[in-house]
Amino acid sequence: MAVSPLPPTSTVLLVDDDPVALSLLSALVTGMEGTDVITFRDPLEAMAWCKLHPADLVITDQQMPGLSGTELIRGLRADLRYRDVPLLMITTVQDRDVRREAVLLGANDYLSKPLDPVEVGARIRNMLALRRSTQSLARYAASLEEEVRKATVEITTREHEAIVRLARATEYRDWETGAHIVRVAWYARIMARNLGLIQSEQDAIFRAAPMHDVGKIGVPDYILLKPSALDDIEFGIMKQHTVIGHRILAGSASTVLQLASEVALTHHERLDGSGYPDGRAGTAIPLAGRIVAVADSFDALTSERPYKTEWPLGLAVAYLQQHAGSHFDPACVEAFLRSEKEITEVRESFPDSHGRKGPKDNSIRASA
Repeated sequence: MAVSPLPPTSTVLLVDDDPVALSLLSALVTGMEGTDVITFRDPLEAMAWCKLHPADLVITDQQMPGLSGTELIRGLRADLRYRDVPLLMITTVQDRDVRREAVLLGANDYLSKPLDPVEVGARIRNMLALRRSTQSLARYAASLEEEVRKATVEITTREHEAIVRLARATEYRDWETGAHIVRVAWYARIMARNLGLIQSEQDAIFRAAPMHDVGKIGVPDYILLKPSALDDIEFGIMKQHTVIGHRILAGSASTVLQLASEVALTHHERLDGSGYPDGRAGTAIPLAGRIVAVADSFDALTSERPYKTEWPLGLAVAYLQQHAGSHFDPACVEAFLRSEKEITEVRESFPDSHGRKGPKDNSIRASA
């Protein structure tokens, strides 16, 4: 059976304090196709070399001054770069206990003195073939991991695009612009970061936040497009957009859409229990809902709408501070205001473009 050629850069490290034995072993390995041989008589020097260089096979004698072969093996296996490198121990036939210890420490095989050239050649070739297979598997695993990463990124990107497009479809029926959902998403991410959430949680909130008002798609036009304050009956109907949004988004296998359904349902709840639709209070309101409540209210206040004028930034900040602890989670308000410069940059980067006009009054309309 034909043997496949070895890689041209297979490095074999030989460690033996006996110059004659080292010379004979070196000559034998050098005669093999595709091998580079590095030799050391001092095991401590060999260990120092290994800390700076890779090898594809290490062959070490056991009895050496300064560092035994088993100690060298123990040191190499402690180095992650040598975790999968084949190690061969040279012992005498009588050193059964040493062989057992070497194998327990991580040696792959052993050679017995006096060395048999045929046996040595076969063992070395087998070990280099093992090394080649291990490296090939590692490259294949890395390739698969990269493919999975790319596929995950593509799926996540498509999912986010679908979410944003659905949210924008809702806004075509509302007075708000597409910039509103983008700003709310960025405000939510800033708060999530300042609250100490991990990166994946920040990303999830950023992707879920644009869906907070998707339920408005089920609100009648005469209420949704009314250019003045809503009466009690109309406002009661408007409140249902939270429940409708939750029903649209609930039950998905997507963790982002699950979070978005939670946000849609709870972003109008208030910390003191006076919000809607369920009158939840305190930590009964999910953190994502508390975060988006601040982001959505601030953006509604600081944006021009057909039914209201744009509030000055200072007045909107004062409103958040005044209602922290009643309407809003104080920790979320503090996390939001901690990055006032970033908030301003978001507002400037994603301005509104008003296409529809109507009569204005200065009612807040409950950030509906």
